[in-house]
Formats: sequence, structure tokens, C-alpha cells
Amino acid sequence: MPSSRRSQRRPYSQGHTPLDPDRLRGIARTEHGPGGEEYVVRQVRGSEKAYRCPGCDQLVPPGVSHVVAWPSDHLLGAQAALADRRHWHTSCWSGRRRPTR
Repeated sequence: MPSSRRSQRRPYSQGHTPLDPDRLRGIARTEHGPGGEEYVVRQVRGSEKAYRCPGCDQLVPPGVSHVVAWPSDHLLGAQAALADRRHWHTSCWSGRRRPTR
């Protein structure tokens, strides 16, 4: 006789939590960056301070959604790679492989 075991993950009385697309954008992914190296990339909603975008050399203002990217492989290890992270405008990161005139 098959068991009627209930899932231990979520009680039936609790409602389903819908998927949050904004939260998914914050998940790190790997992409090719400037020079063809692999970068770990994460979309962020905004921050409390301004950063200089390496793509256009302009400021990413506080509170503006943008991309944070850092080399996935660093000569000095993962901590050094994370310390090398840069904040890019989303459009600058998207156009990073287009040649400039």
C-alpha cells in the first residue's frame, strides 16, 4: 500500500509564494566580459553610493539599478576577484563588446 506521506517542505495550509523576478535578477551568472575573460555578473537594484562605470567613465548614481561584474578567475584567488568588482550601467555592460568609434 503506498504511503500518504506529506511533504515536509511547506505545510498545505500555507499559500504558495510567487516567484519574484526582481530577486532572480540578483542571482549571479557568468558572462564574457571586456577582453573575452569570464566574469561573474549580478544585477543590483541600486546602492547607497555612486560608482564610476568603467564602460563610459560616468557615475552610476545612488539608487539606480545596475550591473556588478568581477573576474571569475583571479591570479590571487576568489577574494581578490571579488575586491576587483566594478559597477556598470546596465546598457554599458550590454554594449561592452561593441567597438567604439
